[in-house]
Amino acid sequence: MAESLGRVLVIVPTYNERENLPVTVGRLRAAVPDAHILVADDNSPDGTGAIADELAAADDHVHVLHRAGKQGLGAAYIAGFRWGLAEGYDVLVEMDADGSHGAEDLPRLLEAMGGGADLVIGSRWVPGGRLVNWPRSREALSRGANTYVRLLLGVPVHDATAGFRAYRAGTLEKIDLDDVQSQGYCFQVDLTLRTVRAGLRVAEVPITFVERTAGASKMSRAVFAEALWRVTVWGLTGLPRRFARHR
Repeated sequence: MAESLGRVLVIVPTYNERENLPVTVGRLRAAVPDAHILVADDNSPDGTGAIADELAAADDHVHVLHRAGKQGLGAAYIAGFRWGLAEGYDVLVEMDADGSHGAEDLPRLLEAMGGGADLVIGSRWVPGGRLVNWPRSREALSRGANTYVRLLLGVPVHDATAGFRAYRAGTLEKIDLDDVQSQGYCFQVDLTLRTVRAGLRVAEVPITFVERTAGASKMSRAVFAEALWRVTVWGLTGLPRRFARHR
C-alpha cells in the first residue's frame, strides 16, 4: 500500500516519551515496513532524543530531528513537514508517540489516501471509531469541541481535532505553512480548515484511540483555551464567506 502512494514518512513529535517511543517505533515498523519514521524531539529532559538516536543508528528507516527546546506540537509538525518535503516524501503522516494511535490502523489511512483523498483523518467519532480507557470528561470535551468546530467553521469533518492523519505532499505545499501559528488541538483544526478551504478532498476512517499508559499527557487548560479562542475568531471572520457562498 505504501509503495503505491510513493514514499511515506511518519512524523512522531516527542517530549519526555522515553518509555513509549521504542514501542511506537517497533509497532510502526511492523505495521508499515516500507514507511520511514521521523522523530522530532524537543530536547526532552528525560533523554528521549538519545533513545531516538539509538533507534536511528540501528535502522535506516528511522530518522531524528533534534529541536532546541519545547516549542509546541504545531511547531514540531511544521518542522517535520518541511524536513519531509525537502527529502522528497510523497505522504506525510502525523502520529502521537504515546501509543494513543495504533500503528496497526495506519494501513487503512493509506488505503483511503490511495482512493483519492488529499487528507485522511483517523477519526474517533465516525462509525467504527472506538475509545479505550478514555475518561468520560475527556470524551465529552472532545465531542463538544468537534461539534463546535463543525457548526462554527462549516467544516464537514467529525474529528477535526484528531492527531492521527495523513497528508499528500501536494496538500501541504498548497497550505501556507509560514502562516500557521497555532498549536495543540488547534493546530489540527487549523490545517483541516486550510485543506477544506483549498478545495481539497478530506476523508475520515475509524480508528481505536487508546489512553496512554506511560508518561504525562500534554493536554492543558492553555491548549484548550487557545483552541477555543482561535476557532471562535476563525468562525466569526469566515462567516461572510460562508453566507456569500450560499446566496
